Amino acid sequence: MSDFLQRTSLTPIPVQHPLRGRLTLPGSKSITNRALLLAALARGTSRLSGALKSADTHWMAQALRAMGVTVEEPSADSFVVHSEGRLVAAQEPLFLGNAGTAMRFLTAAVANVEGQVVLDGDEHMRKRPIEPLVQALRALGLEISASGACPPVTVQGAGCLRGGRIEIDGGLSSQYVSALLMAAACAEGPCEVALLGSEIGARGYIDLTLAAMRAFGAEVEQLDAATWRILPTGYRACDFVIEPDASAATYLWAAEALTGGAIDLGVPADAFIQPDARAKAVIDAFPEMPAVIDGSQMQDAIPTLAVLAAFNRTPVRFTGIANLRVKECDRVAALATELSRIRPGLGIEEGDDLLVASDPSLVGQHLPARIETYADHRIAMSFALAALKIEGLEILDPGCVAKTYPGYWDALQALGVRYR
Repeated sequence: MSDFLQRTSLTPIPVQHPLRGRLTLPGSKSITNRALLLAALARGTSRLSGALKSADTHWMAQALRAMGVTVEEPSADSFVVHSEGRLVAAQEPLFLGNAGTAMRFLTAAVANVEGQVVLDGDEHMRKRPIEPLVQALRALGLEISASGACPPVTVQGAGCLRGGRIEIDGGLSSQYVSALLMAAACAEGPCEVALLGSEIGARGYIDLTLAAMRAFGAEVEQLDAATWRILPTGYRACDFVIEPDASAATYLWAAEALTGGAIDLGVPADAFIQPDARAKAVIDAFPEMPAVIDGSQMQDAIPTLAVLAAFNRTPVRFTGIANLRVKECDRVAALATELSRIRPGLGIEEGDDLLVASDPSLVGQHLPARIETYADHRIAMSFALAALKIEGLEILDPGCVAKTYPGYWDALQALGVRYR
C-alpha cells in the first residue's frame, strides 16, 4: 500500500513545468463490480482481466465470497471467479463500506437467494438513499426493508425473483436500474424493467450494464427508451476484459490541460464506453470552457471539471447535478465550500446548480487552505488539481482515494509532482 494513503494530510507543491509522461490507468470501478457480480451469478469459471483493485471492488469480492463464491486474485489486475451459478445466504451481515455499486447491485441480486441477507456499510453508506430500489423489489412481493430509506437493508430472499413488470424511479441513481436489470436474468420468468418517468441518472451506465450482461449470456431487448425486457436465461461464465477507468482519466486530462503537459494514458478518449469520457471535450476547451455545462450524463467527472473551471477565463455554471448531493457526500455543497475556502465566493450553490466564479489569477498565488475531503475520493483527487497551481493547499485524508484509485498520489509523483 502506498505510504501516501497512510498520511492524515498531503500538500502538493505547485509545479513549474508541464506534466509529461506515460501512466497506466486503473481498471473501471463501474465495470469491475458489474463483472464480479455477473461472474458470481454464472455457472463455471470466469476470468476478469484489467480489473480494478480498490476498496469498492474489495467489498464486492468479500461479499461474494461470503455467499459461497470463490473469488481468486492471481494478479494485481485480475480476478478468477468460480461459481455454481447462484448465491447462498451469508451467515453474517454483508459489510460493503461505502461502495454504492456493491450495495445497490447486491440488494437486487440477493432477491434470488434462499433465506435472509442483511447488507450494511459504513457511516457514509448509511446516509445514501436506497428506497426507490427497495420499493421496486417490494412491489414484486419480496420481503425487504431498509432503515430510514437508507442501508442497512434486510432482504428475505425467496430463492428466485418473480418475473413480471418491475417499475423503478431511476431519477436519483441509474444504479437502481442496473441492479434490477442484472438480477432479472435470474428470475423465474421474463421481466420487464420500466422507468417511472423519463428522468434517470447517467444513462450511459445502463449501456455499460447491458453490454456486460450480454457478454455473460443474458438476452435483453430494449422495448423503448424507458423499458427493457430480460429473458430468464441466467448467465454463462466467460473471460471478460475490463477497460481503464474513464473517471480516473479525467484528473489526468485536467492536469495535462492545467500545466500544458502531455500525459499518455495508453488509450484515446474516444475509445472509452464509460460516460465520463465525455468530459474530455470540455477539458480540451480550457481555458474557454462553456458558460453552462450539463453534468447529468457525466456526473463523476463534475468535481474534476469544477476545479478546472476555477482557472477558466470566464465563470462556469454546472446544471443537471442534483444527483451529486447523494453520492459519497453532498458533492455540490462540498465543491462550493472547498472552492470558497480557497477564495471566498469561488464556488456558489444556486439551487442544485454550482456556479464557479472563475479566476485565472489564482495561478501562482499563496492561498493556504486545509481542504476537507468528506471521505470522498473524488473531492480529494479533484482538489489536488488546484494544488498544482496554488501554493499551500493541504488535502486532508488523502487515503480516501483508495476507494477507486489507490495509486493516484503515486501517479502524480511519477509525473513530477512533489509533496510536503
